[in-house]
This record gives sequence, structure tokens and C-alpha cells, in this order.
Amino acid sequence: MKHVVVLCGGRSAEHEVSLISAQFVLRHLNQEKYQVSVLAIEKDGSLYAPEAASQKLGLNSSGPLNFPSGKHWVSVLLELNPVPDIVFPVLHGPFGEDGTVQGTLEVLNISYVGAGVLASAVAMSKIRSKEALRGADLPVLPADFLVQTEWQEDAEESLKRMEEDLHYPVFVKPDNMGSSVGINKSRNRDELTEHIEVAFRYDDRILVEQGIEAREIETAVLGNSQPEVSLVGEIIPSREFYSYQAKYRDQDSQILIPAPLSERQVQQVQELALKAFRALQLEGMARVDFLMDKETGQVWVSEANTIPGFTAISMYPKLWEASGVGSPELLDRLIDLGLERHIRRSRFSVEGGELPLDRRDLME
Repeated sequence: MKHVVVLCGGRSAEHEVSLISAQFVLRHLNQEKYQVSVLAIEKDGSLYAPEAASQKLGLNSSGPLNFPSGKHWVSVLLELNPVPDIVFPVLHGPFGEDGTVQGTLEVLNISYVGAGVLASAVAMSKIRSKEALRGADLPVLPADFLVQTEWQEDAEESLKRMEEDLHYPVFVKPDNMGSSVGINKSRNRDELTEHIEVAFRYDDRILVEQGIEAREIETAVLGNSQPEVSLVGEIIPSREFYSYQAKYRDQDSQILIPAPLSERQVQQVQELALKAFRALQLEGMARVDFLMDKETGQVWVSEANTIPGFTAISMYPKLWEASGVGSPELLDRLIDLGLERHIRRSRFSVEGGELPLDRRDLME
């Protein structure tokens, strides 16, 4: 029986979404195959007490799940007995999806589900991922990025530059944030100014992207070196775009699986998803999001989410379920992919060329 540790919560504005995703994962992990420990991280980085963690997740602390106690998730993880076989990070946003937790687990030599350090960091950054996708000749919308110090020093010049490069409406997005947190649609300079200030509450770098009248298309990818792609779905948001409110507070957004697209359009989206997955060097899983121009049908790659949501309304598990892969099987495959990647990487040599012990000049 493999020992799986589920990490959730975390120091992020997506804390609550992470807890809901973790609840879904914990309810669909096969208890006959896995011994499961839950490390729920508070917003200050400390560990929830066992009773508080179980209450947050709506689960019974006296059931088969193990809720360890301790001060910090790393120290508790190292003290678990038996030693964990794999960690399943169900962490959304900074300090979880951005390579920080992945780097910690690499240093500790513990296998984990999902993309590696570099891929997680690049995919989490809307600016860097757009540059990587553009470098791979994938279609991405025009955009500018802005650093907070530039804005503070000369907001007028920043606004002028963006208005020269783009036209209204535009979308303002924090660089490292998911679940549409801090994202707003700006139709004029006053709104752009306000929305830039909002985005800077979440990050010191922001993306200002060209807005279009678009359909919101999504597909799911699963695999390491030989990834598979799911059916294609479409989101019809209850608001102007698929904002945080439309995702988690309204009940009126619609999910269409499969999306009403032509066979050629479906094939195009699926091919672009696999190309994006490879361009970003992703592994394990990703939900790849697209914008399709309502007038021309042009498809633009929006972003890839390396730890997609696992809530009741989340597209990643829904797309795979519609493709014939139920949630317990999906979680099994994600765990197997994480273990396979760890074994493969552990075979890399750590031996370098020998150096004479008297090479004191190397110490200078």
C-alpha cells in the first residue's frame, strides 16, 4: 500500500479553492490502495491542527485519513512513518503551483505529482509562459507587462505605452495568480488605472493583454513523455468573462462537454494543447485554456494550469470523465506518472570529473 501525502491550503489567495479541490481528491483516492496523510497549510504557512484541518475539508478526522500534527509541513513530512511514497500537491497559486513546493520536494528527494520546478515556475508566470509559447510559434494574444516600480515612478508613461501597443478593451492580470483572482477587463483609461492597482495587490508584475470577443475553450492533458489529450470543453460564463465570481460564486455559468466545435476545430485545439504542454516542458497534468475569436474562429493559447482545480465544477476531472477516465483512475494515473518521473530522474549521474586535492586555486 503506497503512502500518499496530500498537500492543500497554502499561502495564497486561492487557499479556499485549494481546500475544495483537496476535498474532491481525498474523496476519490482509493482507500484500499493508498494510505493517505493530509497536510493542510494555513495562510501564514503553518500547519492546521488535525481537528481544524478535518473541519476545513469537511472530513472525519477519526476516519481512515491521517491528519498529522506539527508546526510546519516540511518537518511533519520528514517525520511521517511510514515514509511517504509520493506527495500530491493540491495547491493553487503562489507557494504551491509556482515551483516553490516542487523545489522543496526535489531537495528532500521525495516524488510528487505534477510538473517539475522549472515547468511549474514558467507556467505559473503569465509573462514567462507567454514568452515561451510565442517562442514555440504558438498563437498568443498581444500583451504588455508592467513592473510595479515602473508604475510608481511614471504611471502616465506606462499608460501611454500600453495604449500605443494595445487597444481597449484589455485584460489586466497579476503575473503569478490563478482562478482569475485579480483579473479585470478594462474598457478605458480610468478602468485600466484602477485595475492595474488591483492587480498589484497580488503581484509586483502584471500582464496587460489584448481583449477580444472570445469563446472560452479548455482541454485536459495527462502524461509525461507521451501525453494524452481529452475531449474539448467550453465555458459559457455567467459574466462578461470567466472571473473568480463566475467560477465560484455564481451558479449560472455553463459547461459544455464536448464543446460545439467542428471536427477540424477540435483537432486544432487538441494539437495546440499538446504542443503547449511540450513547449512548457510539463509533466503529469495540465488544463490548457484557449480563447477562440467569435468572429474569425482564430484560436489563441491562453495559459496552461499545472495544478488545475479538482472542485465539483472543475473542467479537468470533468473532461477526463467525459473521455472515459473516471476520477479514481485519473488520480491513480497521476500518482503513477509522478512515481515514474521520480525513478527516471533518480537515474541521472551525480558523478563529475575527478580533481586533485591540491587544487587550492579552486577555493580562492
